Amino acid sequence: MPPTAAVPAVTSLPAPRRVKLMPLVALIFFSVSGGAYGIEGLFSTSGPGMGLLLIVVTPLIYSIPHALVCAELGTAIPVDGGFYHWVRRGLGDFWGFQQGVLRWLCSFVDMAVYPVLFTSYLQSMASVVAPGQHVLFHLGNFAFDLNWFICLAVIVVFTAVNLMGAAWVGDSSVIFAIVCLTPMLLLSVVGFVHLLTHGTNPVGELTSAPNQSTWNAFGAGLFLAMWNYSGWDSVSTVAGEMENPRKHLPKALSISVVLIAVGYLLPSLASLAVGADGTAGWKNWQSGSFSDVAKALAGPWLQITVTVGGMFASVAMFSALLASNARLPFVLAEDGYFPKWVARKSARRQVPVVSIVGSSVIYALFCLSSFSNLIIVDVFLTNISLLLQVAALIALRIREPELERPYRIPGGALSLSLITLSLTGVCAWAAWQQYVANGTQAVTYCLFAVGGSTLLYFPLAWRRRRRAAATAAELTAAEPEKVPV
Repeated sequence: MPPTAAVPAVTSLPAPRRVKLMPLVALIFFSVSGGAYGIEGLFSTSGPGMGLLLIVVTPLIYSIPHALVCAELGTAIPVDGGFYHWVRRGLGDFWGFQQGVLRWLCSFVDMAVYPVLFTSYLQSMASVVAPGQHVLFHLGNFAFDLNWFICLAVIVVFTAVNLMGAAWVGDSSVIFAIVCLTPMLLLSVVGFVHLLTHGTNPVGELTSAPNQSTWNAFGAGLFLAMWNYSGWDSVSTVAGEMENPRKHLPKALSISVVLIAVGYLLPSLASLAVGADGTAGWKNWQSGSFSDVAKALAGPWLQITVTVGGMFASVAMFSALLASNARLPFVLAEDGYFPKWVARKSARRQVPVVSIVGSSVIYALFCLSSFSNLIIVDVFLTNISLLLQVAALIALRIREPELERPYRIPGGALSLSLITLSLTGVCAWAAWQQYVANGTQAVTYCLFAVGGSTLLYFPLAWRRRRRAAATAAELTAAEPEKVPV
């Protein structure tokens, strides 16, 4: 008998690590909040009493309803791309495309904020970092200064973390959450001691000014509160990399809602111990003011501690949201809208390398200029995305009643009606208040974004259909007997 040829052993790479429950909680925490850093402007806008009321009420009318929608859809369709696939399956290709593209466009402005915020916190501790100084060179209208290179370093580091996989992002987020929450816990303890020993009434004033009506104060702060309570669907885009998402996602969402609300409420209430006036008084609060509050309450040691916590919160939010947003061009490429090479994954870790790196390059470019006036557009487009998800939930309940739903929102049609009314009403009220306060600027930017996305869909969808038809023709020619009649 001829000798049998040796068959080479087939070696397979180990399966990528999965995001477990607590890292999933940490990812949601940083996708939505990152701690009380940035909530300060709510009080100077609406007043101490109204600010605390908004922190308590907004989860009830906005966060919890959206989290319930995410829990049902995320466990019924637990795939990479998350909310893109929810809307596409429920409402069709056109609306799915709008969901994916508009959220990715939104991220250009949103994601550039966090490296810049890190630099601003660093600037408060190191005078060498200052806006407009240390310009190294110009390229057209763009000035490449030391600030931008610090932003670039942040982006490079956390792009590398993301290239290791969502599990690494989740595990690092657990550590960052401890680092970020500890300063706020210390601030809360010191602040409550001051409240008790000095007999300060933290809610002595309901609104920020005597002539500000209750409704105006509520409306003025609602948009900012929604900004700090949005993003419950973000983690859904990495559902394919979660460990048992059908079991863990509802638990993680419920834990995160409580953690985030308490994380806003306690430091804010304690910080009101400094009173209304002075540098650290709530009338002058803006993003980053909790560092001044910490100094007023306990001295430089707590100020530095809170500032470092803010720095870590900024980079952790960038890392968590990069994991979410970078999956959007990847799934759009998988579905044939973007070029195939955008969907390329790394062989070992199975992460979308091109999508992550390409998104990070765009975010780095957006760090070159100030886009703070466009942040308001982020909330408008996020709310459009949210309402599309609600519509998809209702459509899937009607069209696919037999779809397996490991978590199903209890209460039937009544619950869905209340959720729809609550989210639609809150989004409409906030949009109207912003129109009253800022005019048509945000609406105009949103119309440009939606119009551009709509016009982009038709040629990409036409090319997608042509490629699908060509692929089907090739298969028919190659293996006609395998093609069903």
